[in-house]
Amino acid sequence: MRGRWITLLGLVIAIALLWWLFRDEDPAEVWSHIRGANFGLLLLAVILATATFPVRAVRWRYLLAPAQAAAPFRSRFEAVCIGFMTNNLLPRVGELARAYAYSRREPVSATTAFATLVIERFLDGIAILLLLLLAFASPGFPTADLPAAIVTGIRVVAVFLGLVVAGSAFLLGAPGPAMRVGRWFARALLPARWSDGFVKLLRNFVDGLASLRGWRLILPALAWSLGLWTLQSLSFWIGFLAFDIHLAFDAALFTNGSVAIASTIPTPGFFGTFHAAAKLALADVYAVPEASALGFAVGWHLGGFFPITIIGLWYARKLGLSLREMGGHAEPGGPAG
Repeated sequence: MRGRWITLLGLVIAIALLWWLFRDEDPAEVWSHIRGANFGLLLLAVILATATFPVRAVRWRYLLAPAQAAAPFRSRFEAVCIGFMTNNLLPRVGELARAYAYSRREPVSATTAFATLVIERFLDGIAILLLLLLAFASPGFPTADLPAAIVTGIRVVAVFLGLVVAGSAFLLGAPGPAMRVGRWFARALLPARWSDGFVKLLRNFVDGLASLRGWRLILPALAWSLGLWTLQSLSFWIGFLAFDIHLAFDAALFTNGSVAIASTIPTPGFFGTFHAAAKLALADVYAVPEASALGFAVGWHLGGFFPITIIGLWYARKLGLSLREMGGHAEPGGPAG
Protein backbone atom coordinates (compact mmCIF):
# COMPACT_ATOMS: atom_id res chain seq x y z
CA MET A 1 0.00 0.00 0.00
CA ARG A 2 2.80 2.45 0.89
CA GLY A 3 4.43 1.81 -2.50
CA ARG A 4 1.21 2.85 -4.27
CA TRP A 5 1.07 6.08 -2.32
CA ILE A 6 4.73 6.81 -3.17
CA THR A 7 4.00 6.16 -6.84
CA LEU A 8 0.94 8.42 -6.74
CA LEU A 9 2.89 11.16 -4.96
CA GLY A 10 5.66 10.90 -7.54
CA LEU A 11 3.16 11.25 -10.40
CA VAL A 12 1.56 14.29 -8.78
CA ILE A 13 4.98 15.95 -8.29
CA ALA A 14 6.01 15.20 -11.89
CA ILE A 15 2.77 16.55 -13.37
CA ALA A 16 2.89 19.67 -11.18
CA LEU A 17 6.52 20.41 -12.11
CA LEU A 18 5.93 19.87 -15.83
CA TRP A 19 2.85 22.13 -15.74
CA TRP A 20 4.79 24.82 -13.90
CA LEU A 21 7.71 24.63 -16.36
CA PHE A 22 5.60 24.77 -19.51
CA ARG A 23 2.78 27.02 -18.34
CA ASP A 24 4.23 30.16 -19.97
CA GLU A 25 6.00 28.44 -22.88
CA ASP A 26 4.76 27.92 -26.41
CA PRO A 27 4.87 24.13 -27.00
CA ALA A 28 5.40 24.74 -30.71
CA GLU A 29 8.56 26.72 -30.00
CA VAL A 30 9.95 24.04 -27.69
CA TRP A 31 9.09 21.41 -30.28
CA SER A 32 10.87 23.41 -32.97
CA HIS A 33 14.06 23.31 -30.89
CA ILE A 34 13.72 19.53 -30.56
CA ARG A 35 13.07 19.04 -34.29
CA GLY A 36 15.99 21.31 -35.15
CA ALA A 37 18.48 19.43 -32.99
CA ASN A 38 21.57 17.81 -34.47
CA PHE A 39 20.48 14.19 -34.08
CA GLY A 40 23.99 12.87 -34.74
CA LEU A 41 25.32 14.75 -31.73
CA LEU A 42 22.24 13.82 -29.70
CA LEU A 43 22.80 10.14 -30.51
CA LEU A 44 26.43 10.46 -29.37
CA ALA A 45 25.22 12.09 -26.13
CA VAL A 46 22.76 9.23 -25.55
CA ILE A 47 25.48 6.62 -26.21
CA LEU A 48 27.77 8.28 -23.65
CA ALA A 49 24.92 8.50 -21.11
CA THR A 50 24.13 4.80 -21.60
CA ALA A 51 27.84 3.96 -21.22
CA THR A 52 27.66 5.17 -17.61
CA PHE A 53 25.73 2.02 -16.63
CA PRO A 54 28.55 -0.46 -17.32
CA VAL A 55 30.83 1.99 -15.50
CA ARG A 56 28.49 1.74 -12.50
CA ALA A 57 28.73 -2.05 -12.71
CA VAL A 58 32.54 -1.87 -12.73
CA ARG A 59 32.55 0.41 -9.67
CA TRP A 60 30.13 -1.86 -7.81
CA ARG A 61 32.75 -4.65 -7.76
CA TYR A 62 34.82 -2.72 -5.20
CA LEU A 63 31.81 -2.14 -2.94
CA LEU A 64 30.71 -5.78 -3.11
CA ALA A 65 34.22 -7.12 -2.47
CA PRO A 66 33.83 -7.65 1.33
CA ALA A 67 30.68 -9.74 0.73
CA GLN A 68 31.73 -11.41 -2.53
CA ALA A 69 35.35 -11.38 -3.57
CA ALA A 70 34.70 -12.20 -7.23
CA ALA A 71 31.37 -10.59 -8.12
CA PRO A 72 30.66 -11.38 -11.81
CA PHE A 73 30.38 -8.36 -14.10
CA ARG A 74 27.37 -9.79 -15.91
CA SER A 75 25.33 -10.12 -12.71
CA ARG A 76 26.34 -6.64 -11.62
CA PHE A 77 25.45 -5.10 -14.98
CA GLU A 78 22.09 -6.89 -15.16
CA ALA A 79 21.17 -5.69 -11.67
CA VAL A 80 22.23 -2.11 -12.45
CA CYS A 81 20.05 -2.08 -15.57
CA ILE A 82 17.08 -3.55 -13.69
CA GLY A 83 17.46 -0.99 -10.92
CA PHE A 84 17.54 2.01 -13.24
CA MET A 85 14.71 0.62 -15.35
CA THR A 86 12.62 0.32 -12.17
CA ASN A 87 13.48 3.88 -11.19
CA ASN A 88 12.28 5.00 -14.62
CA LEU A 89 8.89 3.34 -14.10
CA LEU A 90 8.39 3.51 -10.32
CA PRO A 91 9.62 6.32 -8.05
CA ARG A 92 12.59 5.64 -5.77
CA VAL A 93 12.49 1.85 -5.52
CA GLY A 94 15.25 1.24 -8.05
CA GLU A 95 17.96 0.67 -5.43
CA LEU A 96 15.83 -1.94 -3.68
CA ALA A 97 15.01 -3.62 -7.00
CA ARG A 98 18.70 -3.61 -7.94
CA ALA A 99 19.70 -5.22 -4.65
CA TYR A 100 16.92 -7.80 -4.92
CA ALA A 101 17.80 -8.63 -8.55
CA TYR A 102 21.45 -9.14 -7.60
CA SER A 103 20.46 -11.41 -4.71
CA ARG A 104 18.53 -13.54 -7.21
CA ARG A 105 21.69 -14.08 -9.25
CA GLU A 106 24.41 -14.27 -6.58
CA PRO A 107 24.83 -15.60 -3.00
CA VAL A 108 24.57 -12.11 -1.45
CA SER A 109 21.55 -11.06 0.61
CA ALA A 110 19.40 -8.22 -0.69
CA THR A 111 20.03 -6.26 2.51
CA THR A 112 23.81 -6.55 2.17
CA ALA A 113 23.64 -5.59 -1.51
CA PHE A 114 21.46 -2.61 -0.59
CA ALA A 115 24.01 -1.54 2.04
CA THR A 116 26.64 -1.28 -0.71
CA LEU A 117 24.29 1.09 -2.56
CA VAL A 118 24.29 3.37 0.49
CA ILE A 119 28.06 3.54 0.03
CA GLU A 120 27.54 4.18 -3.66
CA ARG A 121 25.31 7.19 -2.90
CA PHE A 122 28.02 8.41 -0.49
CA LEU A 123 30.63 8.25 -3.27
CA ASP A 124 28.22 9.88 -5.72
CA GLY A 125 27.72 12.71 -3.23
CA ILE A 126 31.47 13.30 -2.97
CA ALA A 127 31.90 13.21 -6.77
CA ILE A 128 28.95 15.57 -7.37
CA LEU A 129 30.21 17.97 -4.70
CA LEU A 130 33.70 18.04 -6.26
CA LEU A 131 32.33 18.63 -9.77
CA LEU A 132 30.04 21.40 -8.51
CA LEU A 133 33.00 23.03 -6.77
CA LEU A 134 34.91 22.90 -10.07
CA ALA A 135 31.97 24.57 -11.81
CA PHE A 136 31.71 27.26 -9.13
CA ALA A 137 35.48 27.95 -9.33
CA SER A 138 35.61 28.19 -13.12
CA PRO A 139 36.10 31.67 -14.64
CA GLY A 140 32.90 31.36 -16.68
CA PHE A 141 30.55 30.77 -13.74
CA PRO A 142 28.20 33.79 -13.54
CA THR A 143 28.55 34.46 -9.81
CA ALA A 144 27.73 38.17 -10.05
CA ASP A 145 24.41 37.52 -11.78
CA LEU A 146 23.08 34.75 -9.53
CA PRO A 147 19.67 35.44 -7.95
CA ALA A 148 19.44 35.26 -4.17
CA ALA A 149 17.23 32.15 -4.41
CA ILE A 150 19.95 30.29 -6.34
CA VAL A 151 22.59 31.28 -3.77
CA THR A 152 20.30 30.03 -0.98
CA GLY A 153 19.73 26.78 -2.87
CA ILE A 154 23.47 26.23 -3.26
CA ARG A 155 23.95 26.71 0.48
CA VAL A 156 21.12 24.26 1.28
CA VAL A 157 22.63 21.67 -1.06
CA ALA A 158 26.06 22.13 0.52
CA VAL A 159 24.57 21.55 4.00
CA PHE A 160 22.67 18.48 2.76
CA LEU A 161 25.76 16.93 1.18
CA GLY A 162 27.73 17.75 4.31
CA LEU A 163 25.19 15.91 6.49
CA VAL A 164 25.29 12.87 4.21
CA VAL A 165 29.08 12.78 4.31
CA ALA A 166 29.14 13.34 8.11
CA GLY A 167 26.56 10.61 8.78
CA SER A 168 28.36 8.11 6.58
CA ALA A 169 31.70 9.06 8.12
CA PHE A 170 30.25 8.38 11.60
CA LEU A 171 29.17 4.89 10.52
CA LEU A 172 32.51 4.35 8.81
CA GLY A 173 34.86 5.69 11.44
CA ALA A 174 32.99 4.68 14.60
CA PRO A 175 30.90 1.58 13.88
CA GLY A 176 30.70 0.66 17.60
CA PRO A 177 29.27 3.98 18.81
CA ALA A 178 27.05 4.14 15.70
CA MET A 179 25.53 0.77 16.63
CA ARG A 180 25.00 1.91 20.23
CA VAL A 181 23.22 5.07 19.04
CA GLY A 182 21.15 2.93 16.68
CA ARG A 183 20.13 0.52 19.44
CA TRP A 184 19.18 3.42 21.73
CA PHE A 185 17.12 5.00 18.95
CA ALA A 186 15.35 1.71 18.21
CA ARG A 187 14.49 0.98 21.86
CA ALA A 188 13.50 4.54 22.76
CA LEU A 189 11.57 5.66 19.71
CA LEU A 190 10.43 2.62 17.71
CA PRO A 191 7.69 0.08 18.47
CA ALA A 192 9.05 -3.19 19.85
CA ARG A 193 8.06 -5.14 16.71
CA TRP A 194 10.24 -2.84 14.56
CA SER A 195 13.25 -2.27 16.82
CA ASP A 196 14.95 -5.64 16.24
CA GLY A 197 14.56 -5.30 12.48
CA PHE A 198 15.99 -1.78 12.55
CA VAL A 199 19.04 -2.90 14.55
CA LYS A 200 19.61 -5.82 12.17
CA LEU A 201 19.33 -3.51 9.16
CA LEU A 202 21.78 -1.04 10.72
CA ARG A 203 24.21 -3.90 11.39
CA ASN A 204 24.04 -4.88 7.72
CA PHE A 205 24.71 -1.26 6.75
CA VAL A 206 27.74 -1.13 9.04
CA ASP A 207 29.00 -4.43 7.61
CA GLY A 208 28.46 -3.07 4.10
CA LEU A 209 30.41 0.08 4.96
CA ALA A 210 33.38 -2.17 5.72
CA SER A 211 34.28 -1.84 2.04
CA LEU A 212 35.25 1.77 2.73
CA ARG A 213 37.72 0.86 5.47
CA GLY A 214 40.56 0.04 3.12
CA TRP A 215 42.29 2.38 0.68
CA ARG A 216 42.71 -0.56 -1.71
CA LEU A 217 38.96 -0.48 -2.32
CA ILE A 218 37.91 3.10 -1.61
CA LEU A 219 40.41 4.84 -3.90
CA PRO A 220 39.47 2.98 -7.10
CA ALA A 221 35.77 3.21 -6.22
CA LEU A 222 36.08 6.98 -5.79
CA ALA A 223 38.08 7.25 -9.03
CA TRP A 224 35.37 5.38 -10.93
CA SER A 225 32.76 7.67 -9.33
CA LEU A 226 34.55 10.76 -10.60
CA GLY A 227 34.95 9.16 -14.02
CA LEU A 228 31.27 8.21 -14.10
CA TRP A 229 30.00 11.72 -13.38
CA THR A 230 32.55 13.31 -15.69
CA LEU A 231 31.37 11.00 -18.49
CA GLN A 232 27.76 11.97 -17.87
CA SER A 233 28.73 15.65 -17.83
CA LEU A 234 30.43 15.12 -21.20
CA SER A 235 27.15 13.64 -22.45
CA PHE A 236 25.36 16.79 -21.24
CA TRP A 237 27.89 19.06 -22.96
CA ILE A 238 27.52 17.24 -26.29
CA GLY A 239 23.76 17.43 -25.78
CA PHE A 240 24.11 21.20 -25.41
CA LEU A 241 25.86 21.35 -28.78
CA ALA A 242 23.13 19.21 -30.33
CA PHE A 243 20.61 21.89 -29.32
CA ASP A 244 22.85 24.78 -30.40
CA ILE A 245 23.65 25.75 -26.82
CA HIS A 246 27.26 26.90 -26.77
CA LEU A 247 28.55 26.90 -23.21
CA ALA A 248 31.83 25.84 -21.61
CA PHE A 249 32.21 22.40 -20.02
CA ASP A 250 31.78 23.87 -16.52
CA ALA A 251 28.12 24.57 -17.41
CA ALA A 252 27.68 20.84 -18.07
CA LEU A 253 29.24 20.05 -14.68
CA PHE A 254 26.84 22.45 -12.97
CA THR A 255 23.79 21.21 -14.88
CA ASN A 256 24.66 17.59 -14.20
CA GLY A 257 25.10 18.28 -10.49
CA SER A 258 21.82 20.18 -10.36
CA VAL A 259 19.97 17.33 -12.07
CA ALA A 260 21.58 14.74 -9.76
CA ILE A 261 20.44 16.61 -6.67
CA ALA A 262 16.93 17.21 -8.05
CA SER A 263 16.61 13.49 -8.82
CA THR A 264 16.41 12.76 -5.09
CA ILE A 265 12.78 13.95 -5.31
CA PRO A 266 10.68 10.83 -6.04
CA THR A 267 9.17 11.03 -9.53
CA PRO A 268 8.91 8.16 -12.03
CA GLY A 269 11.75 8.36 -14.52
CA PHE A 270 12.83 11.73 -13.07
CA PHE A 271 10.11 13.42 -15.13
CA GLY A 272 9.64 16.98 -13.97
CA THR A 273 12.64 17.03 -11.64
CA PHE A 274 15.13 16.56 -14.50
CA HIS A 275 13.49 19.27 -16.59
CA ALA A 276 13.18 21.72 -13.69
CA ALA A 277 16.85 21.32 -12.71
CA ALA A 278 18.05 21.63 -16.31
CA LYS A 279 15.93 24.73 -16.86
CA LEU A 280 17.16 26.29 -13.61
CA ALA A 281 20.80 25.65 -14.48
CA LEU A 282 20.67 26.71 -18.12
CA ALA A 283 18.04 29.46 -18.21
CA ASP A 284 18.23 30.92 -14.70
CA VAL A 285 22.01 30.67 -14.17
CA TYR A 286 23.55 30.68 -17.67
CA ALA A 287 20.87 32.84 -19.35
CA VAL A 288 20.03 30.33 -22.09
CA PRO A 289 16.60 31.07 -23.65
CA GLU A 290 13.97 29.05 -21.79
CA ALA A 291 12.54 27.36 -24.89
CA SER A 292 16.01 26.19 -25.90
CA ALA A 293 16.79 24.96 -22.36
CA LEU A 294 13.50 23.02 -22.21
CA GLY A 295 14.09 21.62 -25.69
CA PHE A 296 17.43 20.22 -24.49
CA ALA A 297 15.84 18.90 -21.28
CA VAL A 298 13.07 17.07 -23.14
CA GLY A 299 15.28 15.76 -25.95
CA TRP A 300 18.20 14.57 -23.82
CA HIS A 301 15.96 13.09 -21.14
CA LEU A 302 13.84 11.06 -23.57
CA GLY A 303 16.94 9.99 -25.49
CA GLY A 304 18.47 8.58 -22.31
CA PHE A 305 15.20 7.21 -20.90
CA PHE A 306 14.41 4.52 -23.45
CA PRO A 307 17.71 2.57 -23.87
CA ILE A 308 18.20 1.71 -20.18
CA THR A 309 14.47 1.07 -19.70
CA ILE A 310 14.38 -1.41 -22.59
CA ILE A 311 17.62 -3.12 -21.51
CA GLY A 312 16.40 -3.36 -17.90
CA LEU A 313 13.03 -4.81 -18.92
CA TRP A 314 14.81 -7.43 -21.03
CA TYR A 315 17.06 -8.50 -18.15
CA ALA A 316 14.12 -8.52 -15.72
CA ARG A 317 12.23 -10.82 -18.11
CA LYS A 318 15.25 -13.14 -18.25
CA LEU A 319 15.24 -13.36 -14.44
CA GLY A 320 11.48 -13.82 -14.32
CA LEU A 321 10.98 -10.58 -12.37
CA SER A 322 7.91 -8.37 -12.70
CA LEU A 323 7.48 -4.72 -11.75
CA ARG A 324 4.89 -5.76 -9.19
CA GLU A 325 7.38 -8.12 -7.55
CA MET A 326 10.21 -5.58 -7.52
CA GLY A 327 7.92 -2.84 -6.27
CA GLY A 328 6.70 -5.17 -3.53
CA HIS A 329 10.23 -5.53 -2.23
CA ALA A 330 10.18 -1.85 -1.34
CA GLU A 331 7.35 -2.50 1.12
CA PRO A 332 8.01 -3.10 4.81
CA GLY A 333 8.51 -6.80 5.33
CA GLY A 334 9.84 -7.49 1.85
CA PRO A 335 13.24 -9.19 1.64
CA ALA A 336 15.02 -5.92 0.80
CA GLY A 337 12.96 -4.00 3.32
